[in-house]
Amino acid sequence: MKHASIALGGKAAAPPRPAAAAPKPYRFPRFEIVTLDNGLRVIVAPVRTLPVVTALLLVDAGASTEPAGRDGVANLTARGLLEGTMHRDGNALTEQFERLGASVFSGADWDTANAGVTVLREHVEPAIALLGELALTPSFPERDIARLRAERLADLLQMRTEPRGLADEMFARFVYDPFSRYARPEEGGSDTVSTLTRDDVRRFYTERYRPRGSTFVLVGDVSVDEGVSIATRTFGGWDGVVSPIAPPADAPARRTRAVHLVRKEDAPQSELRVGHVGLPRRHPEYFRVMVMNAVLGGLFSSRINLNLREAHAYTYGAFSGFAWRRGAGPFVVSTAVENDVTADAAREILLEIDRIRAAPISADELSLATSYLGGVFPIKYETTDAIARALAALAAYDLPVDYFDTYRDAVRAVSTADVLDAAQRYLHPDALQVVVVGDASQIRAPLAAMELGPMLAYGADGVEISKD
Repeated sequence: MKHASIALGGKAAAPPRPAAAAPKPYRFPRFEIVTLDNGLRVIVAPVRTLPVVTALLLVDAGASTEPAGRDGVANLTARGLLEGTMHRDGNALTEQFERLGASVFSGADWDTANAGVTVLREHVEPAIALLGELALTPSFPERDIARLRAERLADLLQMRTEPRGLADEMFARFVYDPFSRYARPEEGGSDTVSTLTRDDVRRFYTERYRPRGSTFVLVGDVSVDEGVSIATRTFGGWDGVVSPIAPPADAPARRTRAVHLVRKEDAPQSELRVGHVGLPRRHPEYFRVMVMNAVLGGLFSSRINLNLREAHAYTYGAFSGFAWRRGAGPFVVSTAVENDVTADAAREILLEIDRIRAAPISADELSLATSYLGGVFPIKYETTDAIARALAALAAYDLPVDYFDTYRDAVRAVSTADVLDAAQRYLHPDALQVVVVGDASQIRAPLAAMELGPMLAYGADGVEISKD
């Protein structure tokens, strides 16, 4: 078999790979967690390597908390925070942050919304006061909400013309049950975004932006006592309790394999997505699954990338991953290939998924994956912004407080037997949805000949055209 020639390890002609060096000692920055009287959780991590501070307010207001039919309001609300407050308009707000040399940001993902600022130590007090102003007294100007809504609609139009974005949108639609929020774009689709109003934004803000359920993270050249004092002055008068939300629905659209062909007649390449519903972030076997995926398709040296890129030259890159959310995000293999090898590439992806479920990986593969994951871990947290976002994730997913200190030990504890067990339990070949965006006249017949399952055809709008 062709793919056997790219297996890592066990090749007599290949020189032995040097043993991995012992990892350098690393300790995640110390931090303390304090809860204010109003229920706001405050996390302060003194990091005094540079005179810089990052402050981040995390709110339980992600896309999965949106009311039915209001897709996109979480992102619109988070972005609208920067457009002005009850005390100054957006231009004045921007000018104030620029005078302080501060970098300000806001946004929302599936689970949470955030607003934050990174600033020199000497300006931390006025910068966080401004952050509190935009978070607690936003004005959501009608004209700017309309502009943000128009920008999102323009992005959606652009995405429909671009095969990569179209493939990502269609993959979610075909993997999840139509009633699942995960079946639709995180930032909302044109059908809902076009109907969102300033009143929707204000209503969502009023219902979701509350101290109890939120977290304020402060990282940098600041002491714990000073950080708690700043948080109390800025957010101590904030009140209210966020309403509980049911866990995100993450049921699959179907439990048997199918091929979904999205017609893009002028596409020179095919965008290929292969996957199914994955696992929630708090899954107890997170580390085993992460290492398994690293070997399968998570690293440049992974089996799927070596197969499709190095052995067959089908693509410039192919990767797999689990999207980690509170609910079960998708597992997906992603790549782009020439039209005439689309079916061959799909076949090799399925072969690699079968192969990692059939036998233990080699010791070399395991060592390579765990050494990489453990080695890059400290590098990921060299800035105050990265540390603040890591602590925000700790809060968002209610991870253990020693998560970062035990991370590398947990990775190194994964065995080849663990990887095999994870592959057999959490990769489901019979439930894979194969999504292809490309020129149907070139790729339909070869895909049909593979008999992967029923083939369904769609237009670029996702409307089904015919069934085989």
